[in-house]
Amino acid sequence: MTCCLTFISHAHSQGLTLGNRPFYSFYQTAGGDYEKIWNEHCEDEESLGEYAYAMQHLAQEHWSTKHADDRIKWCRDACRDYFFLGGMKKVLEKDRRRKEHHHKRTEEARWLCNGSMNVNGNTNGNSISTSILSTLEDFHHNYYDLSHPGSNRYNTISLPFSGQLRLLDVGSCFNPFLDYDEFLSVGIDISPAVESVHKCDFLNLQLQQPLQVAPDTVNRYLRTLKSPVETLPKECFHVIVFSLLLSYFPSPYQRWICCQKAHQLLQMNGLLLIITPDSSHQNRNAGMIKSWRTAIESLGFTRWRYIKDTHLHYMAFRKTSHDPPSDMSGSEGGPDMLFIPQDFNEEVEESFFSDCLPKTESEIADLTAAFSELPSLCLGDASEFW
Repeated sequence: MTCCLTFISHAHSQGLTLGNRPFYSFYQTAGGDYEKIWNEHCEDEESLGEYAYAMQHLAQEHWSTKHADDRIKWCRDACRDYFFLGGMKKVLEKDRRRKEHHHKRTEEARWLCNGSMNVNGNTNGNSISTSILSTLEDFHHNYYDLSHPGSNRYNTISLPFSGQLRLLDVGSCFNPFLDYDEFLSVGIDISPAVESVHKCDFLNLQLQQPLQVAPDTVNRYLRTLKSPVETLPKECFHVIVFSLLLSYFPSPYQRWICCQKAHQLLQMNGLLLIITPDSSHQNRNAGMIKSWRTAIESLGFTRWRYIKDTHLHYMAFRKTSHDPPSDMSGSEGGPDMLFIPQDFNEEVEESFFSDCLPKTESEIADLTAAFSELPSLCLGDASEFW
């Protein structure tokens, strides 16, 4: 078991081989032309077939008793906790409280600046609470009924959730989520190992406009997909799984494209589940994971859950913005932040990964919201403390 784990973790962390040469070797000798390397890689059907067979054999024969089941179980448990056991409701309520706190601070500042007078020029102690109430009603409408004012009612996730979760398993080995009734699972891979997985190059997948149809019609559409899958409509999935996928690519920009497409394919408040290998100790690559979080959240996600296992990182992000920023020039994130240690030619000091990044705005917001919920405290701007 340990030998299998060591092999597959090393294979993914070093990148897949192309023929007899490491994937990273091709990438470096080609001067970083990731499109050329990826196209050559996808055309090498013999090597892809061998790799698909090896991955299926490892997953079903060697990992089935524990480690593959662990990955599948974690994804299933995360989905159940989020959609059916109150996880989504809890984070939406947290969003509401955070928004309430923000507007309360804004109204208090406006009230002080206006000399305790409302917009009509009358002194009224209820002006703040009335404004907050209106804001909360709007918030409840947007998030609980429509999820986002720019979305149509068919492409949103409402509570309580009912029916099957539409799940896209990218880089699927043998489509394991088909075994669970709560999922309508669509498995795709550049070299499928079983018939239930569709052939698809996710990097070059074309996205269509969202389907303006009822959920059962979307389900029928996904059940009738044929290989190869070259196009998919936006906003049609509740869950997307990247299990041992992102470290497969030799370029940070390719990982960025994958996350960007996942955002477009997910419905508002949908989940992106990422599992990536790392056999190092807990804090060895903490800076890398923090960098990943900053990059992925800049696309319109918010991290919901994170676990570091012995050999793997488990991450769950929820889609919290209908559209990613059109201009990323002022954003904290960017493609280069989706790095892995193998992207660097030289050994990188551990301190770089653990100390290079300051706290993000989302981390500061989480801490601020937590402090604001403490009783009998009058807090200033919590960001000043870190």
